Amino acid sequence: MIQNLLRAGLAAASFLLVSQQTVLADATPEQIARLGADLTPTGAEVKGNADGTIPAWTGGGGIKTSENGHFLNPFAADKPLFQIDASNVDQYAARLSEGQVAMIKRFPETYYLPIYQTRRTFQNPQSAYDAIKAEAANIRLVGEGEGLEGLNISPVAFPFPKNGVEVLWNHLTRYRTGGFARTYIQAPVQSNGAYTIQRFRDSGIFRPVLSKTPENDNMLVKFLQEILSPARLEGNVLLVHDHINQLKDPRAAWVYNAGQRRVRRAPNIAYDGPGTAAEGMRTVDDFDMFNGSPDKFNWELKGKREMYVPANSYALADRNLTYEELLGNDHINQDHTRYELRRVWEIEGTLKEGERHIYGKRTYYLDEDSWFIVLGDLYDNRGELWRVRESHNGLESENKLIFPMGEPAYDLQAGRYLALSFISEESPQFDFSIKKRDRDFTPSALRRAGKK
Repeated sequence: MIQNLLRAGLAAASFLLVSQQTVLADATPEQIARLGADLTPTGAEVKGNADGTIPAWTGGGGIKTSENGHFLNPFAADKPLFQIDASNVDQYAARLSEGQVAMIKRFPETYYLPIYQTRRTFQNPQSAYDAIKAEAANIRLVGEGEGLEGLNISPVAFPFPKNGVEVLWNHLTRYRTGGFARTYIQAPVQSNGAYTIQRFRDSGIFRPVLSKTPENDNMLVKFLQEILSPARLEGNVLLVHDHINQLKDPRAAWVYNAGQRRVRRAPNIAYDGPGTAAEGMRTVDDFDMFNGSPDKFNWELKGKREMYVPANSYALADRNLTYEELLGNDHINQDHTRYELRRVWEIEGTLKEGERHIYGKRTYYLDEDSWFIVLGDLYDNRGELWRVRESHNGLESENKLIFPMGEPAYDLQAGRYLALSFISEESPQFDFSIKKRDRDFTPSALRRAGKK
């Protein structure tokens, strides 16, 4: 009897050890040697696909996409190869998300996908590539994926992902320079097409800067969001500190309310708390497609597949395009969008038993070159498709990072949508010259940032 118990105990201990090794396995020297060889420096496949519709990655250089804080369109002369609409959506459904198919069928007269030549323009600075190689062997998940250890400045924590949460962390750690500011609009568009434009200014500092001071050893991002208009919201400010190891240091957030003229802690700025001024059309963790801790969901890696996704979306940032021309009654004006055939990572998050969130399931698709979430399908707790997310984005060539030019969120159940992160009328659209310091991202700085 005692021998059987000892044998069972040894077996359990052995299983636990193997399980921990599986979860915490490092990138091997053989894997790391592939970066910059048959894999790109960020872990994507260098080669194109079999029929040549996805080209090989050649470094992403040779184009100019920005000047004086505004985007340029290096592909303005490109014409669509074809379009996917209600007449042929079933033919292409295998390369579309459930949300894309639902949008085409919901709005058969106006919603379509213009498909363009695939151009793999992605690039990051050499310093980012060097950091990925240098740190890949030492970065591990902690807990059940609530955080990382071993990450310093690598923008791709897991270039050889083994599970869904590792893929999601690559989106969270992706390269965003040392810091930048941007202005953009959010517009909750009602079912009758009415909307009020809200203008925001975001600023943030990221690992290339944060890593230089010991007190920020565990800090992933410091983020400040100011509301510039309309008048009823002007002067409200949000501050968020997100950490690398969120088991050790959970998110910290504060808000300055211009009407009350006071700063207060904001524990609801997380998970499915209501997104700022979004009229219930997005959650806090919907911002940037996904942000914050992934701990409420079990994340499954579904694999890699070829899909038609938003890419090189420079037309949406055209300074001659007004928001009135861009925002339609039911969805944004698809005439200005661009979709390309890309290899994407597919992950699926299912709400953990005992946890609470308004989404029961989330499916995300990440571009293999940039690890940027480009599509999201969000389901309610009955399993019904609820919201469809798109991130229209492109390379900002001077600073070598992928930047959003519009992130619509379509609510299929309410029949309305949220236009977020659109920038065509802003001047400048972004600013990478800012010199922000720690003291600009403290609770006491909120009062200085407030306008009222």
